[in-house]
Amino acid sequence: MHDDPLEALLDGRLEDPDGGPPLSVPTRTVVIADSLAGQEAALVEALDLGRHIALVSDDNTHEVLGARVARALDGGMRLHTIRLTGRPHADQETVEGIRQEGAACDAYLAVGAGTINDLCKYAAALDDKPYAVFGTAPSMNGYTSVNAAITVKGHKKSLQATAARGVFLDLQVLSEAPPRMIRAGLGDSLCRPTAQVDWLLAHLLLGQDYREAPFALLREDEAELFAETEALMRGDVAVMRRLARTLVMSGFGMTVCGGSFPASQGEHLIAHYAEMVAPPDWPESFHGEQIGIATLTMARLQERLLDGAPPKLAYRPVSEASFTSHYGAELGATCWREFSAKRRGAGDVEALNERLAAIWDEAKARMSAVAIGADELEAVLRRAGAPTRPEEIDWPVAFYHEAVRRGREIRDRYTFLDLAADSGGLDDPGAF
Repeated sequence: MHDDPLEALLDGRLEDPDGGPPLSVPTRTVVIADSLAGQEAALVEALDLGRHIALVSDDNTHEVLGARVARALDGGMRLHTIRLTGRPHADQETVEGIRQEGAACDAYLAVGAGTINDLCKYAAALDDKPYAVFGTAPSMNGYTSVNAAITVKGHKKSLQATAARGVFLDLQVLSEAPPRMIRAGLGDSLCRPTAQVDWLLAHLLLGQDYREAPFALLREDEAELFAETEALMRGDVAVMRRLARTLVMSGFGMTVCGGSFPASQGEHLIAHYAEMVAPPDWPESFHGEQIGIATLTMARLQERLLDGAPPKLAYRPVSEASFTSHYGAELGATCWREFSAKRRGAGDVEALNERLAAIWDEAKARMSAVAIGADELEAVLRRAGAPTRPEEIDWPVAFYHEAVRRGREIRDRYTFLDLAADSGGLDDPGAF
């Protein structure tokens, strides 16, 4: 009989491919069902969240599901409804507003997708309270992760957050989400191969930790999801289940690793840089749309570098003053601290070149084995009608090229962006 990896993981009995004890996660339950109508109260009551719950939604998610959940819980527990207006942002100020409104509550119950979930999980961490989530769109992989993407003083950061005690995904609700949000979830799922290759590079070249476990969690669903994206956009519930499971398992992969390494590498640096510096009056795009486009860029960079001889790195001096000049004083200082953690001196660069020459053939084979070609990844997005070029989400090409060149500056994570930049591979925009 087939043992569902998700159930085995939640039960703490899934084998660890890295040789450790069975994998386990702090989330108690994940329910992915064709419909959850009528089950909401029983699902929440089973989590022991307390009797006074802060239900957090925004105008859209309240109409889609929040009102239904509130009606189901009314009378069984005391609810305090926090309804964010407009299009809320996952920033420090909004987190503090939620904490103030929910100060007397025992727990947070998020009804929404990326932004609402991140706000609640981070507020829960700061307040040492439990939280659970009813998802309203299959737009991102954060439902089951223990980090939250929060903008702090203009700098988008991945911050330690609380694991959801329960995650509830109604496939009917997810299938009725705006098509752009479904495509965004697909885009967020697309980066598994580029993130894995980047993480492997840091492991093989710099000796950083690496694990196979998060990628093993995705193996059962990824291939079928990527092959059936046309059916996904037609509302096929079976394929929507694949997407929901992929997003859930990707989040759990980050949880197992204690960080976002398996799901956030060079492609996320490009997108996060663009989000940080784009003028506020530009049209907004979904995070997953950005990741899909940036993933194609990373796949092309990785293919080009893995197709040749070991890259020859050169020492390229950079100063804190150049960061301050570009980003401003406060954000520049923050980015400089991050970048300095991986900045190499002239002697270090020479040692890296020797290391690259020694390991390249074996490392190239190992990284190529887990990669998916850029053309194949682009076809996945195109079949779904998802954007594949920056101008399709109203990012000027020159601005996007800047994001590719400078994205590596905002985090200490070493990726193919660093390898390409230090070997001259980002000097010509035509290369990516």
